[in-house]
Amino acid sequence: MKAPPSSSAALLRKGRLSPYLFTLLAFILFVTILYGEDFSCIFGGQFEDYRPYPSLSSPAKTKKKVEKLAFALREGESGCDIFSGRWVWDNRHPLYEEADCPYIQPQLTCQEHGRPDIDYQHWRWQPHACSLPSFNATLMMETLRGKRMMFVGDSLNRGQFVSMVCLVHKIIPEDRKSMTTNGSLTIFSAKDYNATIEFYWAPFLLESNSDDAIVHRISDRLVRKGSINKHGKYWKGVDIMVFNTYLWWMTGLKFNILQQTLGSEDRDIAEVPTEDAYRMAMKTMLRWAKKNMDPNNTRVFFTSMSPTHAKAIDWGGSKKGNCYNQSEMIDDPNYWGSDSRKSVMNVIGEVFRRSRYPITFLNITQMSSYRKDAHTSIYKKQWNPLTPEQLANPVSYADCTHWCLPGLQDTWNELLFAKLFYP
Repeated sequence: MKAPPSSSAALLRKGRLSPYLFTLLAFILFVTILYGEDFSCIFGGQFEDYRPYPSLSSPAKTKKKVEKLAFALREGESGCDIFSGRWVWDNRHPLYEEADCPYIQPQLTCQEHGRPDIDYQHWRWQPHACSLPSFNATLMMETLRGKRMMFVGDSLNRGQFVSMVCLVHKIIPEDRKSMTTNGSLTIFSAKDYNATIEFYWAPFLLESNSDDAIVHRISDRLVRKGSINKHGKYWKGVDIMVFNTYLWWMTGLKFNILQQTLGSEDRDIAEVPTEDAYRMAMKTMLRWAKKNMDPNNTRVFFTSMSPTHAKAIDWGGSKKGNCYNQSEMIDDPNYWGSDSRKSVMNVIGEVFRRSRYPITFLNITQMSSYRKDAHTSIYKKQWNPLTPEQLANPVSYADCTHWCLPGLQDTWNELLFAKLFYP
């Protein structure tokens, strides 16, 4: 008499796979192996560890990203820091002529206002370990088709915005482009591309008493804590964002932070170290970007502090001198002017290093520090009529903050172009 089958044997017979089910499982296994890398890209991206940019002195090691950044064509050359390099003479620069770009503000048209030399226009930035890709206006505009690009910040970011417009506008027919300004927002429209390049005036990014795009020269500056949404509501839907803020914070070692609404009678104002106020603004900006901008579809950039050259003594010049009459750049590769606060630069590095949001840092500070020759100096439209005393002493009214166009800020956009497409 046969022994009854064991329970385990019965289960094996009952659970035997049919040929059809076996074939299906084998197919699923095959597809999983074949496309496993793609699946990891799809599902793994949300768990990426973003560690964008640290302080100047200690670059952090970043983990390999699974997904490529939005708009990237391919990765940049391995180990190449495009922000470390030197200036070389190049007759192919400038990339446009001042007279051919009608969008440059009269505060930046140096040739029109009598600057006698043009050498400052012919320099090209050459990274030590690689070369920058050539700026391609057609690629830029095709990428912007149906999209918005916006520069947000102060007049230095407005200069970078105008530079970008000048770099691309020649490929757009005259009757298919326009520039309009409404309050804080200026929009360059390219109708055939259904694209806009925009500038939004917000010198602190947060709400401040300097938010009027026309009347904003206030010495006793203050910002309202946690108020970025006042401006941020106009930034939503942007596909490529370029932030900057620095110069307007530099009113001293302390800065005023308002706790209530601007205009309140009982004002609760905290005076804090400038670095702490700036850190608060950087963290607020990153929180806003994380909440409102999807990194799979948008790119966010931050342009570092633009140096000034108000003290010629910094580069061995006269104690009373500045950028006036300077037609040559600084050749000391280690030069760092006293007007560029390293403590603020370190704040940027600290905040960005801790952020998990992928923001691209455009470190234009060191390369721009060499360019004492590139400022507008006295060659610009003046806000007010000059006095006889000023006319007798051009150093007294030279603008050593802003930059002639074409000029240095076109290089900032060449770096932006490189990081947008070849990060």
